[in-house]
Amino acid sequence: MANEHESFEFLEADHAETSNIHNNRKRRRMQMREECSPFHLDDTEFVKRYRLTKELVRNLCDEIRPLMRNPQKSTDLSVETKVLIALSFYATGSYQRPTGNNEGHFVAQQTVSSAISQVTTCLNSLEMRNKYIKFPMSSQERNMIKTKFYNKFGIPGCLGCIDGSHVAIVRPAQHEERYYCRKNYHSLNVQLICDSDMQIISVDASHGGATHDSFIWAVHPLKAHIEALSNNENIWFLGDSGYPLRKTMMTPILDAAPDSPEAHYTNLHVRARNVIERTIGLLKARFRCLLIHRVLHYSPEVAGSIVNACVILHNICNRANVPVEPLSNEDMIQEAQLQQHMNTTVVLPRTSNVAYQQGLATRNCLVQRLWERRRL
Repeated sequence: MANEHESFEFLEADHAETSNIHNNRKRRRMQMREECSPFHLDDTEFVKRYRLTKELVRNLCDEIRPLMRNPQKSTDLSVETKVLIALSFYATGSYQRPTGNNEGHFVAQQTVSSAISQVTTCLNSLEMRNKYIKFPMSSQERNMIKTKFYNKFGIPGCLGCIDGSHVAIVRPAQHEERYYCRKNYHSLNVQLICDSDMQIISVDASHGGATHDSFIWAVHPLKAHIEALSNNENIWFLGDSGYPLRKTMMTPILDAAPDSPEAHYTNLHVRARNVIERTIGLLKARFRCLLIHRVLHYSPEVAGSIVNACVILHNICNRANVPVEPLSNEDMIQEAQLQQHMNTTVVLPRTSNVAYQQGLATRNCLVQRLWERRRL
C-alpha cells in the first residue's frame, strides 16, 4: 500500500510539473508575441510576409471579428494574431510548425491549425464571399465590365475570361480517382472567371483534378444564367479551345489563315484572354500555398475553402493595388510543367449541334465586326 501511495504521489507530481512547464511555455509565447508584434515591421516587409497592408489587415480583422469565437481566457489569441497566422500560411504554403515559429506568432502547431481553420471558415462565410467575389448582377455593372474589356482589348460584349487551374492536394481518403489528374498527382481543378482588371468574379473549387474544364462549366449555375442574359444582351466569356464554342462562349480559331479576318479575331481573343492567365499567376504569386509543388495537406473540401479564402484576399489586394513579389523562374517553370492544360478541341455530342451552330453564327458575326472595324 505504501508503494502504491508513493507511486500515485509521484505521478501526481509529474503531472503537476508537466502542467507547469506547459503553462510557462504558453506565458512565454504570449510575452514574446507582445514584444515582437508584426505591426512593428516596416510596411514593405509586412506586405512581403502577409501580402496585405497593415491597414487592410486591420480592416479585415474588424470585418471577421463578429464571426470569430470570443476569447475565453487571457492567454487566448487575439483576432489579429489568428489572421496574421493564417495570412502567413496562405502567403508561403509553409508547414504549420514553421508558421507558428515565425517571429511575431510564437504559437504551437495545434494553435496554427486552429487559427487557419477559424480564419478560413470566416472568409468562406456567405457575407464575405458575396462582398468580395461579385458577379455583376445588374445591366449597369455588366456594361461597365464590357466597356473596360472593349477599351483595353477591342473586343465588345466580353463579360469575363474563364480558365481552370490545378491546385495540388494530398491523396484524399475517398473517391481518389476524381482528384487524380493526367499529370499524375492529386488536385482540385479550380474554375476561375475574371474581369479586365484581374478581379476574380467567380470561383468554383469543388471539382477534382480528373474533371475537364468544359464539364465544370457545363454544370455551373452561371452557364444557365448567362445564357438567359444573352437573349437580351450581346454577352459572352472568352475561353480557350478546351471549352465548347457557344453563343455565350467565344473560343479561338486554331486553323485561321494568316492575315485573315479569323486570324485577326484570334489574335485579339488570345491577347484579351491572357488576362485570366495573368490573374491566376498573380493569385498564386500572392498566395503560394496554391502552387502545385507546395501541396495542400487537407481534405478536398477544406482545400477548396482555402482556395476561396485566397481568392477573396486576392480581390482585396488587387483592388487596393498592393504590390506582389513575382514568382521565381524556378517556381514558374514548376508550375507550368505540372499544370494540366486542356487545349484540345472538345468533341461535341450530336445533341449539342444546335448550340454549336448558334455559337458559330455568333462568332462569325463577331469576326466580321472586328475585321470591319480594323479597316476603318
